Amino acid sequence: MFDKILVANRGEIALRVIRAAREMGIQTVAVHSTADADAMHVRMADESVCIGPPSSSESYLSIPAIIAACEVTGAQAIHPGYGFLSENANFVQIVEDHDLTFIGPSAEHIRIMGDKITAKDTMKALGVPCVPGSDGGVATLKEAQTLGKEIGYPVIIKATAGGGGRGMKVARDASEMESAFLTARSEGKAAFGNDEVYIEKYLTTPRHIEIQVFGDGKGQAVHLGERDCSLQRRHQKVLEEAPGPCITEEERARIGETCADAVARINYRGAGTIEFLYEKGDFFFIEMNTRLQVEHPVTEAIFGVDLVQEQIRVAEGMPMSFTQDDLQINGHAIEVRINAEKLPDFAPRPGTITQFHAPGGLGVRMDSALYDGYKIPPYYDSLIAKLIVHGKDRQSALTRLARALGELIVDGVDTTIPLFNALLQEEDIQTGNYNIHWLEHWLETNLQD
Repeated sequence: MFDKILVANRGEIALRVIRAAREMGIQTVAVHSTADADAMHVRMADESVCIGPPSSSESYLSIPAIIAACEVTGAQAIHPGYGFLSENANFVQIVEDHDLTFIGPSAEHIRIMGDKITAKDTMKALGVPCVPGSDGGVATLKEAQTLGKEIGYPVIIKATAGGGGRGMKVARDASEMESAFLTARSEGKAAFGNDEVYIEKYLTTPRHIEIQVFGDGKGQAVHLGERDCSLQRRHQKVLEEAPGPCITEEERARIGETCADAVARINYRGAGTIEFLYEKGDFFFIEMNTRLQVEHPVTEAIFGVDLVQEQIRVAEGMPMSFTQDDLQINGHAIEVRINAEKLPDFAPRPGTITQFHAPGGLGVRMDSALYDGYKIPPYYDSLIAKLIVHGKDRQSALTRLARALGELIVDGVDTTIPLFNALLQEEDIQTGNYNIHWLEHWLETNLQD
């Protein structure tokens, strides 16, 4: 058993890891920038180390500073949370080279899944269904135009090293291909230092469905059902729920078993999420995230498991604490991401929290690092809280979410709380009748200056 873990992150996810470790009797080390000296994760950890100035590149992304923090505190393992260095294969290799344990998958698996073309080829070979598209990178406009005709419009051009919606452009017909192709390459080069792109069929009304998988690194793996993450703005998730309101038990079993088998065959270790576009009963692989997801609490709620503690267990070489037969869905869970942003343009609004009150009661969970007087720094992501509710079914979860939002108080900064209050009034949300384009269309007509 580890004696001490360093948490290489900040905010609510750092708190999440610290709490899980504390329940296991493991001490924790928080790292922080100078801007986060008064952050809640620093206060709650057993020890803390300042690793640099506010800029992420000089603090939370500084590999030498994080390794040094392990050495001075005696931490034996590093949990990366999500974001920052969580999917950096070079970081994982350096961690292992210093005789430390990375609580997550191997550097090899992160590399494979970090390149979208390699990931697609790997998944296709493992029997996971993929979106029709190019077999690899597309180097020239002429090749792109030929592929567009073969695949059939609309198509989407994606940067190989892309993420977060950057380097993705849709060509709805041949006349839009040149602009989409060149723009996607340009954005990929600017954001990721890589202008390689690939092309896929663009589905018109898909849902975004992701399968939570977990492996022990020794050939055993399970799936923990699906999450529906279709409510998105600019490819950024806003609300997630589990199980998916449109997925049948037969579909869940089929795609879940396929995903679990795939990660077992490559000896994948720890938590991972295989993301799909789902349309008319068919699943199409788009990417795999080799880390804990922001929305992991909804899966924890319906299965009654602690995914962070499970990550720690398998990183230590222990067997998983559950089998596939142990995993039975109980009820329905919904998570909303609350950002410090001003509507309707969603512009970040850092500032001082003058009053914070978290909702409570049966089936309500609040993951947040806020407190009265906390100053939200302007240097990082605007996510400030995640509100998760669990009910016996979807309708009771929606009712509980409305009640919890009514109790929640976040004063001093603008937030996206009003957005969720408005969404809960919509019939499509109440019935689960939405896809990945629904929210963008709704915002265009319902949330104006």
